[in-house]
Amino acid sequence: MDSLKRMFNPTTIALIGASAEEGSPGRQLRDNLLTCRERKIFTVNPRHSCLDGSPCYPHIAAVPEHVDLAIVATPAPTVPGIVEACGQAGVDGMIIISAGFRESGEEGRHLEEEILRIKKQYPLRILGPNCLGIIRPHAGLCASRLPGAPEAGPIAFITQSNAFGKILFDWGVSAHISFSMLASLGSALDIDFGDLIDYLGEDPHTRSIMIYMEDEIGHLRKFLGAARGFARNKPIVLLRPARLNGDAPEKISHTDILAGPDDIFDAVLRRVGVVRVKETQDLYNTANVLYSRKLPRGERLAVVGNAGGAGLMAAHRLTKSGGALADLAPATWEGLTRMLPPPVRAGNPLDLTRSAAVGDYEGALRLFLQDDNVDGVLAIFGPQGIARDEELAAAIAAVGRDAVKPVLATWLERGREGGGRELLLRSGIPTYETPEEAARTYVYMYNYERNLRLLHETPAELPVNEAPPKNHLKSLVRKVLREGRNVLAEEEAKKFLANYGIPFVKTQIARSAEEAVAAAQDIGYPVVLKIASHDIIFRQDVGGVVTGIDSDEAARIAFARLRERVARIRPDAAIRGVVVQKMIEVIDYELILGAKKDKDYGAVILFGMGGVGVEIFRDYSIALPPLNQALARRLMEETKAFSMLRGYRGKTPADLAQLEGMIVNFSNLVMDFPEILTMDMNPVAVRDGQAVALDVRIILDRDKIDPTAPYPHLLFTPYPTRYVSRGRLRDGREIVLRPIRPEDEPLAHDMFTTLSEATLRERFYQTIKTITHEMHVRFCNIDYDREMMLVAEIRDNGSRRLIGMGGFNIEADFRKCEFSILVHDDFQGQGLAHKMIDILIGIADEKGLEEFYGYIEPQNRRMVRLCEKLGMSAEKSPDDLTRVSLLLR
Repeated sequence: MDSLKRMFNPTTIALIGASAEEGSPGRQLRDNLLTCRERKIFTVNPRHSCLDGSPCYPHIAAVPEHVDLAIVATPAPTVPGIVEACGQAGVDGMIIISAGFRESGEEGRHLEEEILRIKKQYPLRILGPNCLGIIRPHAGLCASRLPGAPEAGPIAFITQSNAFGKILFDWGVSAHISFSMLASLGSALDIDFGDLIDYLGEDPHTRSIMIYMEDEIGHLRKFLGAARGFARNKPIVLLRPARLNGDAPEKISHTDILAGPDDIFDAVLRRVGVVRVKETQDLYNTANVLYSRKLPRGERLAVVGNAGGAGLMAAHRLTKSGGALADLAPATWEGLTRMLPPPVRAGNPLDLTRSAAVGDYEGALRLFLQDDNVDGVLAIFGPQGIARDEELAAAIAAVGRDAVKPVLATWLERGREGGGRELLLRSGIPTYETPEEAARTYVYMYNYERNLRLLHETPAELPVNEAPPKNHLKSLVRKVLREGRNVLAEEEAKKFLANYGIPFVKTQIARSAEEAVAAAQDIGYPVVLKIASHDIIFRQDVGGVVTGIDSDEAARIAFARLRERVARIRPDAAIRGVVVQKMIEVIDYELILGAKKDKDYGAVILFGMGGVGVEIFRDYSIALPPLNQALARRLMEETKAFSMLRGYRGKTPADLAQLEGMIVNFSNLVMDFPEILTMDMNPVAVRDGQAVALDVRIILDRDKIDPTAPYPHLLFTPYPTRYVSRGRLRDGREIVLRPIRPEDEPLAHDMFTTLSEATLRERFYQTIKTITHEMHVRFCNIDYDREMMLVAEIRDNGSRRLIGMGGFNIEADFRKCEFSILVHDDFQGQGLAHKMIDILIGIADEKGLEEFYGYIEPQNRRMVRLCEKLGMSAEKSPDDLTRVSLLLR
């Protein structure tokens, strides 16, 4: 992070490829750099000895001072050599503006590979190549070819695309959007979305981020960890064109068919609190409004205006976007009826007609805001009738300022003179030109608030003593793969369900008609017969299911006909026999619960309406394991089927708690078996409130799974219960050492606010006057893949108390980690730091890191001696700190 800070706020800048030629990249960049405040600009070009009277150097090594940032605008073939020279010169960071890399073909791709090879030898960071550069208005830095600097403001804009990114940026500038940063990633060889989000998370000028994304995210886990940390306090709004399936491989399960890449991407973003918008205009609308602390707690909107058609348009867009019109409480109806003059009728949307006065708006808004059934209000004004533009805007602004719930406005006055819209915007009331924009933005506001709740859900891995026994199932998986097959037989698959407590209907396998009769007699009529073949995935497609068998004779006939029919339709399929299953005659609801291992995002779980029409209904939602009960409930709530499950047309409501438990158990199964490529439980039948799996299909991944990685198929690492341990301080008091959780924020606040200045300075190398909420969020919300933070907890007078923290951050190349330790003043000298460092070394070693290092103030001799006792070497760093290090490999 330090190199990024120097790179994005440089004291010295070298422009390599500087030019005096009008219109050239070297000239455009130089003109912009000369506007930068309080920075030394050096030009580098072997063809010039000076440019406009200033010296021009032949190469980067000739520049007489250390260079924080080098900007490259030379032909692509020259860039690898320049990267090498910058690395040797100790340059902190580079922005490669030059084009002609992977976007131009195979030769350009080889150039990128060479740049990466060279970069790994040096600690420098690279933005680009083929990028627009960066602009930071608050810092007075314009390291870009883009003409002119935008107004300084709170929104950062990160783009992958040059062409469309520039259009979006120009659009924002023309609309007087103010920016804290513009950053163009280009090919993102090194610095990617995750790096920039991490950097902006510490930028006091940035309160929201807009992202335009086209291609790959880059380092996916880094992006998700950074986004999750940022989104807890400030919104990220992302625009990305839908990805097409293209030449997708053959689909092998219902879940595989339904769960496409775009649906999975949406689920990933929801899990980390990022708002994805579908239209270009919504990017700015949403980024501007989401930082508001007045976010709706629900989807229910009340609409009032003086143009009935505009209200109906807002209502239509609201419901299409996933919102709902509020069902007004009786007291609100009564209040509106008393207040409104005839012929205006109470309703939602409320049409005040063109005769509406300012007082009518005020009265309606206050009644709506007092209604517990209303989560937000939209006021629509058309320039007609009694109400005057600025007078009405002032009244709406006054009501909105005092309200707890969000108030939005639509001002239908394009091209007309009047300051109503400007007054509302200055007052912090989100205001739009069309009712559709306002309605869509309201739904984005609600979804953002709703997704923030997901960020505090960190499902844990099951402790060893609570986890289902699975070694026998691991052996079964290896046996199946050794036999050259990857489809589990039904009786094999149901062993997994039984092991994880997932109820399923009684089932037996029959290889002859008499075995089918015996199985049916044992199970009890009526029964269902299903063909059993590893080669047939979708049995209904080949007539492989017979229902309603109620006698021995019917079982014999059905067995023979079933085998004959399937053999005729699929002569290539090896038929093992027939599955005999108890038939549930009356099913209230049919559901699907499935999983697949996506090539980009790992394991995903799908829930929705099931049965034979599952691919026609296409009513489903997607989540990523691990899941707890809260996340399982959210997965169900995202479907239309959820409304039916609460009771529909006289049918018994489903036991939602039982369904939540089934989904959580299913998630645990998926977590424990990275060998599963895809899995369907379809249908899951709900009868008399209880859910039971009727059919299950598990297909294994033939590719070798890394046995050393605990969860190689999971994008989100579960809370690492395995690192929880107990111990004692030297004075005998018991402590619990465990990884930190998001909900530890109040305890962390209590600890930090009672530390001495000296202890804080030893941890942060500077005097800390205020511990901010953002700092607490950063400490408590971590990505267990990229970092670790242990806390030491004791019981103090019956209350939980944190008395120490120790953790490490893994560097971008995942080879080294930097650790830090903090022990409360009241508990120093009790051996706590020794315990925490020892555990952290073990975790770093488990993660395969090569070096474990940290920095200590030289006067903190006690900590230096402790590190040396633990086998670390110590040396003085350039920052006058002591660097301690332990080689793990």
